[in-house]
Amino acid sequence: QEFRLILWIGSHDLQRHLVKVEGESKRDPRVVKAFLFLLFLFLLFLLQPQSYAMSEQLERSFQKQSNVPLVVVKRKTTVGKSDKSKVAVRYHKKIGLGFKTPKAAIEGKYIDKKCPFTGNVAIRGRVLRGTVVSAKMNRTIIVRRDYLHYVKKYNRFEKRHSNTPAHLSPAFKTKVGDIVTIGECRPLSKTVRFNVLDVEVSPEGAKKQFRQF
Repeated sequence: QEFRLILWIGSHDLQRHLVKVEGESKRDPRVVKAFLFLLFLFLLFLLQPQSYAMSEQLERSFQKQSNVPLVVVKRKTTVGKSDKSKVAVRYHKKIGLGFKTPKAAIEGKYIDKKCPFTGNVAIRGRVLRGTVVSAKMNRTIIVRRDYLHYVKKYNRFEKRHSNTPAHLSPAFKTKVGDIVTIGECRPLSKTVRFNVLDVEVSPEGAKKQFRQF
């Protein structure tokens, strides 16, 4: 909207600076400068950053999958002849345990060494489910797990919860309230020991409640 306002003001300035002499229009130097300025603003408007999906690569530094060469491979047809179009190789794998590889991990362009589908991370150990309570960090979320603890003295149960930080691959999109499945992996940082494997999107306006998984 700001660019459109500037373009509208600049067009009125052009009309004001046009000078007509004896029926023939002469160009004022100020008109040429104004026209070049408008052209520059139009190019800036075209080059504005668009909204990208999470599966796109947005880092400025050079990123590369460690187990994929930089050489571009030619696509082969069924007849055996190599096609002229070239396709870059992308590495992805199946993690097992009944989890499918997301389409964004196969066709996406992101590079994440900690992603269980495209990186060097193996899922082993516990597989847990919980609710996302925080998604403010970069590629890391906080998962809340509610459970009941038995108190022998009073013969009653008390509500308890635990917050577990987990790595979020760019192949997934999450928001607060979504139910996620996380799997244990090697230590990825000081506190992160889990990786997101599946996301169940919760409906808008879902109330916070005690959910025992």
